[in-house]
Amino acid sequence: MIKHYPYQNLGGANHGWLKSKFHFSFANYYNPARMGFGKLRVINDDWIAPNSGFPAHPHRNMEIISIIRSGAITHQDSAGNKGTTTAGEVQVMSAGSGIVHSEYNRSKKPLTLYQIWLETNQDNVTPRWETKTFPTEQASALTLLVSGYSEDKGKALFINQAAKIYGGKLAQGSTIEQHIKHQAYVLASNGIFNVTDGTNTITMNQGDGAEVTHTKSITLSAATDCEIIIIDTI
Repeated sequence: MIKHYPYQNLGGANHGWLKSKFHFSFANYYNPARMGFGKLRVINDDWIAPNSGFPAHPHRNMEIISIIRSGAITHQDSAGNKGTTTAGEVQVMSAGSGIVHSEYNRSKKPLTLYQIWLETNQDNVTPRWETKTFPTEQASALTLLVSGYSEDKGKALFINQAAKIYGGKLAQGSTIEQHIKHQAYVLASNGIFNVTDGTNTITMNQGDGAEVTHTKSITLSAATDCEIIIIDTI
């Protein structure tokens, strides 16, 4: 089963320096029908103006993943971590027992990213932050970016949850099969592509989301060059 959520129907906020689209209830946007998807609690599609960002603020017992789509984000936290994550990179922060962090766009160009929050399966772990670069060229399969499974340590960024996040770019006209372990949320980061579960087919445009349930695989067909992110979670 596939349920489509077009970009124009998402919640959102515009603060001038920050423009966001919310796939689920967040901040002042509340939709009782959109409180999350399994352990997936937040997907924010953010645009951040140059020389602006989020000042220091706390988090606790949440797995927070940032997928940088364009530009760069500069991170600093109370655990002593500092770093800049650029387009084509992913950062993970396990908030664990508590952490205070800031996130800024220190460049002269706008920053765009997906901010993804997953509920943790282990409370009060030691807070942790790390980043990793992944291939950005067009490929024949999506790359495993993030995983909560021990067998994927060293290959993907680790999180404390039974989830996997895949991402990558497909060339126009290409088709791939994607295995679904639990249930999945599909994001159209860029371009246009079709998603089918063998029964239903939907067309995803840039910014759209889709819930995929009750199937073990989906077919992704690129109508244009596109970038796709898939969050597979309990």
